[in-house]
Amino acid sequence: MTVPKTVDAPYTPPRIFGPDYRTASLGILLVVTLIAFEGMSIGAIMPAVSKDLDALDLYGMSFSAFLIAGLFANVAAGLWSDRRGHAWPFLLGVALFVAGMVLAGSAGSKEVFIAARAVQGLGGGAVIVAIYVMIARVYDPAVRPRVFAALSAAWVLPALVGPGLGGIIAQTAGWWWVFYGIVPLVIPAMVMLLPALRTGEGPAPEPSTGPRSRPLAMTLAATATASGAGVLLYGVDRLHTTPVPGGIATAAGLALLAVGLPRLLPPRALRFGRGLPTTVMMRGVLSSAFFGVNAFIPLMLTKVHRFSVTEAGVALTLGALGWSTGSYLQTRRSYDRPLLVRIGATAVTSGILLTLLALVPGVTGWVTVPAWVVAGFGMGIGVTSVSVTAMRQSPDAEQGANSAALQVVDTLGSALTIGFGGVLINLIGHNDIATGYTTIIALTAAVGLLGVTVSGRMRDVS
Repeated sequence: MTVPKTVDAPYTPPRIFGPDYRTASLGILLVVTLIAFEGMSIGAIMPAVSKDLDALDLYGMSFSAFLIAGLFANVAAGLWSDRRGHAWPFLLGVALFVAGMVLAGSAGSKEVFIAARAVQGLGGGAVIVAIYVMIARVYDPAVRPRVFAALSAAWVLPALVGPGLGGIIAQTAGWWWVFYGIVPLVIPAMVMLLPALRTGEGPAPEPSTGPRSRPLAMTLAATATASGAGVLLYGVDRLHTTPVPGGIATAAGLALLAVGLPRLLPPRALRFGRGLPTTVMMRGVLSSAFFGVNAFIPLMLTKVHRFSVTEAGVALTLGALGWSTGSYLQTRRSYDRPLLVRIGATAVTSGILLTLLALVPGVTGWVTVPAWVVAGFGMGIGVTSVSVTAMRQSPDAEQGANSAALQVVDTLGSALTIGFGGVLINLIGHNDIATGYTTIIALTAAVGLLGVTVSGRMRDVS
């Protein structure tokens, strides 16, 4: 009798909610969802915060404080993760985020509230980088695309319900409960993540000897970059009212960025060198193009089409759904990641240009809905593929530094394009939003086309 040969079963990677990863995945997603909910609801409650604290000028500073502090924390957490592992940066980041929630909820003045937002930014910035390193060290490489897709999905529910729920809480119980209510939800997330924090550490990788492994130099570079971003945003915001002081601040901010930013990125990143340098930069390119328009769609719809604030927010909400769909679809098989990023950049650019149809006489403003679904879909497949590729291209001893670099270019890219977009609107005039919006579209579409052109350089040097 002939015994049939044994045929090896095809390899099936473990599921992110299977027994191997269930608690880690749930814990990560809960933490990210809480951070996302805070970020999505803050805009809705700011009118109430500003009224109670007698601070009409609170808007800009409250967002800037969070972003700039987060940028600094990105670098510090990345360096710490590479040298000592990701557990302590994660735990400290969660502690700071919770402390910032409590401080914001109890704030009795605008100065305390802005300080609280900075503490939240420090915590959130550290947590996100530590999570990226955790994914690289805990999850099988074949599973990582699904984890990053799940991270994108974790932003969808807060995007859908965050502003509305935050507004309801602010009107009924008080805006401070938006912050206080998040605190107890952190406890189950930490309980679920503790095993993953222990098992994911393992032996420390061989320390890197590159320029991004020097604590003092990296701290100074992070300080220069964070300060430069803050000074630059301050300067461009005042160019239309006080040109000379605004111009001086803008020049000083650019100088600080020129000193600090190159030291936080992989060598040759600003020249889009092949492999990892371009992979990191593509995160900033995609975020610059997408968020540089995302911030001004509601303004255009309310001014040009007389949409209500709620109606104008629908396009952004459906864009988040497109993002989640794109992230999910990239997990269905093994793809050529640089090709996916190119497709994503093409979709983002196409979505940006399609929003211009809303300015054509006789065309409904609702045309922005399908346009922004297309753009969101491009971000879903593009940003997720960038993250997967960056972790694959990163040596073990540089996973933290490269995770931080991704967050730095993401934050800077979106913050600067939004800042410059605001300057354009102010210079052209709020009575001519159509012209200002068209100019913003032209600039961000050019950034998107840059991404389409250079995405092929993500491939490793052969």
